[in-house]
Amino acid sequence: MEHLKDFFLTTGFAQMTWGNAIMLVVGLVFITLAITKDYEPLLLVPIGFGILVGNIPTSDTMLLSVYDEGSVLSYIYFGVKEGLFPPLIFLGIGAMTDFSTMLSNPRLILLGAAAQLGIFITLIGSLYLGFTPAQAGAIGIIGGADGPTAIFLATQLAPELLGAIAIAAYSYMALVPVIQPPIMKLLTSREERLIRMKPPREVSTREKILFPIIAFLICTMIAPGSIVLIGMLFFGNLMKECCVTDRLANTARTALIDIVTILLGFSVGASTQAQTFLKSDSLKIFTLGALSFAIATACGVLFAKFMNLFLTDKINPLIGAAGVSAVPDSARVVHMVGQQEDPNNFLLMHAMAPNVAGVIGSAVAAGVLWSVLS
Repeated sequence: MEHLKDFFLTTGFAQMTWGNAIMLVVGLVFITLAITKDYEPLLLVPIGFGILVGNIPTSDTMLLSVYDEGSVLSYIYFGVKEGLFPPLIFLGIGAMTDFSTMLSNPRLILLGAAAQLGIFITLIGSLYLGFTPAQAGAIGIIGGADGPTAIFLATQLAPELLGAIAIAAYSYMALVPVIQPPIMKLLTSREERLIRMKPPREVSTREKILFPIIAFLICTMIAPGSIVLIGMLFFGNLMKECCVTDRLANTARTALIDIVTILLGFSVGASTQAQTFLKSDSLKIFTLGALSFAIATACGVLFAKFMNLFLTDKINPLIGAAGVSAVPDSARVVHMVGQQEDPNNFLLMHAMAPNVAGVIGSAVAAGVLWSVLS
């Protein structure tokens, strides 16, 4: 009986806390949303199951946590903690991204830039709530709706907040179809939502090849801190567009990005142990993240309306919401909202222009913040 009692004390049932129970419920909610609502399942399933793994109580003598040096999970988490996984994600994104729509209508790049204002507005709010400048910069980047960028910047500026920032960033990426439509409809009239845009022009192969090289040089000269993310993004895109490295590009956009997404999502989820995650700062980060994302969406829409004051060929302001970096979900949401008003209005290709511009913009913004705040 004594041995049986000792065994029971080592089980998760005996060591379970209210915090662990709450986080287990959160993990189950993530998995449920991914399966039943199809909210970013490739992200929420690994993260949700990782949350379950990270919140099973274990004995202090057993090295099982991502925070226990030498444990198996700590080696997987190394790619998150040291900022290794985000650049590999960007390599895959670059290899699957077509910048043609953006190149065919360069003025739409401004919408991607406008959406990044949410990052800097939230940075100010974070400072007001008592976070340090470095922490505020890492929190603000959540507004870009770019999980890899948020993780990368957090590892450089605020590693102590990495878990909360990563979960907040990926949560809001998954909730794009819920958060964005009300903001878009609130800020636009029906007449604006009915605006039809001209088909994009055809972009030459030469333009597609030159763009990643020229854009890399310009972006990294402006923000050297973005070299890693921007470099991998445009390297992947060059492999795709040059037509002589198809095997490499195909590997980057399929096997590589899938493997890294699994490891990143799972290890980020496993890092959300109740003892380190359930703190007042985490709640503030989630609130600020939602505010940042809402502001970024609103800034994109409002800037499109502002541009229309000076344009004869009007822009449908809905596509401004796609200026955040949630590719391609934001563009899909724009298309969906537009078709609710006019089923024959196809906005997807137009929305992809500010969407991919937003990916570049958030990476450059992260580089600026890293340069200034580190």
